Amino acid sequence: MNTGEEKRKQGRTAGEEGRGEQSARQVKTRTYKNAGVDIDAGSELVRRIKPLVKKTFNSRVITDIGGFSGLYSFDVERFNQPVLVSSTDGVGSKLKLAFLTGRHDTIGIDLVAMCVNDILTQGAKPLFFLDYLAMSKVELPLAEQIIKGIVAGCQEAQCALIGGETAELPDFYAPGEYDLAGFVVGVVDRDKVIDGSEIGVGDQIIGLASNGLHSNGYTLVRRIILEELQLKVSDPLLSSTVGEELLKPTRIYVNTVQMLLRDFKILGVAHITGGGLIDNIPRILPQGCQAVIEKESWARPQIFDFIHESGEIAEGEMFRTFNMGLGLVLVVRAEQCQEILERLQGMNEPVFHIGEIKERPEGESPLLLV
Repeated sequence: MNTGEEKRKQGRTAGEEGRGEQSARQVKTRTYKNAGVDIDAGSELVRRIKPLVKKTFNSRVITDIGGFSGLYSFDVERFNQPVLVSSTDGVGSKLKLAFLTGRHDTIGIDLVAMCVNDILTQGAKPLFFLDYLAMSKVELPLAEQIIKGIVAGCQEAQCALIGGETAELPDFYAPGEYDLAGFVVGVVDRDKVIDGSEIGVGDQIIGLASNGLHSNGYTLVRRIILEELQLKVSDPLLSSTVGEELLKPTRIYVNTVQMLLRDFKILGVAHITGGGLIDNIPRILPQGCQAVIEKESWARPQIFDFIHESGEIAEGEMFRTFNMGLGLVLVVRAEQCQEILERLQGMNEPVFHIGEIKERPEGESPLLLV
């Protein structure tokens, strides 16, 4: 005969067994994949993109992708005092155009360009790149197209794509949408760092052409073109369609500037991104210097006039929001200016002599548009 205590123990045991069976049934149906994250899809993506990514590798890359980190051995002996230069950036709301058009093979070029052009401003040569891709679900064809663009950008910038992260976040992004971030590391000799400190009165300003909007101002552009004018991405715009015009990839200036640095003294480099000419050129100027820019000295892509007129945007706002046809600005010595222009023209680089450095009058802006 069982005592009362024994009965109570048996009751608890029976209850625990019942709950255990129920819990086991629940465990069988609850998986990470059911919750929205497919580990197998992530692994398959790595397998698929390996041949693509390896196209960017050089003899300095030590590790394959898929590990916990990437290893890169740069040639230290080529430098007296090597300085590592880094930058990170994204593409912003230009991604919305990729979503609307369904075209995703060039947005990765924008990502690479925004990063490598930034370190180029200090004379650095890009060494390696990493990317972060976050999406609601790992859709393999979509992710492959994005990586294809990143690879193309890295090849043009001559840097290795040594790693990245693909995050599957079903609670953060709508189906088919994603976000991108890029990270680049480059190197420059300490005595060759470009920081603008040597810029002085009489130096000349050269502009390298953009091919359109690049990756800035898209919130305003979408408001005007897609919402106010109610154009669709397939509608005609200028010489192409809305989608094709607005998705033109950001230019990468690495090879152009690296070739110039072999033979010429570059005093300052400004990457014309958010803030346009008005905010970005002053970032490289010493105190007491004013950049005087002749705004009719270069040919502007038609898209800027279209936005200016259709959106009824003030000229000052245009120059502070968009690159206005210049993706990169160089400051050079007056005695080398003409030879640099001729060298760039010989490289089929669209280039313009756009202004001069003058003494900054007290109380005036560091940049003057005339």
